[in-house]
Amino acid sequence: MAQPSVAIVILNYNGRKHLQTFIPSVLNSSYENKRIIVADNDSTDDSLSYLKEHFPTVEILLNTQNDGFAGGYNWALKLVESDYYVLLNSDVEVSTNWIEPIINLMESDAKIAACQPKLIAYNNRKLLEYAGACGGWIDKLGYPFSRGRVFDVLEEDKHQYEDIQEIFWASGAAMFVRSNVFHQLEGFDASFFAHQEEIDLCWRMQLAGYKLMVVPQSVVYHVGAGTLPRGGRKVFLNFRNNLLMLSKNLTWTEKLKVIPFRFLLDAISAWKGLFQGDKDFFIAICKAHFSVITIWVKGYKTHTLKRVPLKQLGGVYNGSVVCQYFIRHKHYFHQIVNNKG
Repeated sequence: MAQPSVAIVILNYNGRKHLQTFIPSVLNSSYENKRIIVADNDSTDDSLSYLKEHFPTVEILLNTQNDGFAGGYNWALKLVESDYYVLLNSDVEVSTNWIEPIINLMESDAKIAACQPKLIAYNNRKLLEYAGACGGWIDKLGYPFSRGRVFDVLEEDKHQYEDIQEIFWASGAAMFVRSNVFHQLEGFDASFFAHQEEIDLCWRMQLAGYKLMVVPQSVVYHVGAGTLPRGGRKVFLNFRNNLLMLSKNLTWTEKLKVIPFRFLLDAISAWKGLFQGDKDFFIAICKAHFSVITIWVKGYKTHTLKRVPLKQLGGVYNGSVVCQYFIRHKHYFHQIVNNKG
């Protein structure tokens, strides 16, 4: 039986250094029926000339503007025909046989819409990695966390999360997606630009009747950006997009309970940052709240999928990770998810 086709699509913006470092490992992947595509978000460096000279077998797609992660992938994947897409960050080193375990699982169950491998920190290979560790979860207030990463605490990889398990979201750093489902759900919400768009898509996949899985037998190594400063655009996008995601996907009953409380918790976080001298963090959260309210007033286009209560979906902790982490000092996934408080 012929292998299903797999298109590995790497979104690039001025990432010549990353391409130089990490493309060789992708080319060395053992899966045969694959294409490797770099979708360029209007780079201004020499990424493309370098690719053409050193990696001529890599396909190139050229965007005329920088549409961010969400818009960039929406644009690129409309141009790519394949059974499966692998959305791969440019700063990821892959192991040789990272594709086979995930494709084999997805081929065994048509209800699996997306998967992720185990993410290890590239610069410290004892640690699970910030961007998704060993599978993404979410709590009842909409805070994302991972098997192996809660807020800024990374667990050492001691093979404690080796089971294939249903999750709430698959990391956008290395996300395997069934192509027909991606297009059925109209891809990412391009208005997110970057940050949490993959969580929103995975939530909609579950609302559409699909499930998400993590396959730890597939391993990749991600440089990531979990240690970047909290202020500025990154904080703005994270706080804004999380609230927009909740307003899109929660039931009305849940929205009335969760969103006002989230505004309060965000405000507490902002003032705490200000009192600690982080003015940029405070300003970014204020801008995020103002932006969300403005979007709501103008009328936010959302989807037509039937909402179901969050607690009925896979990979959901029906408690507060904030309470467990900051008040009860539970800093590890297994302490929180196995704790009924």
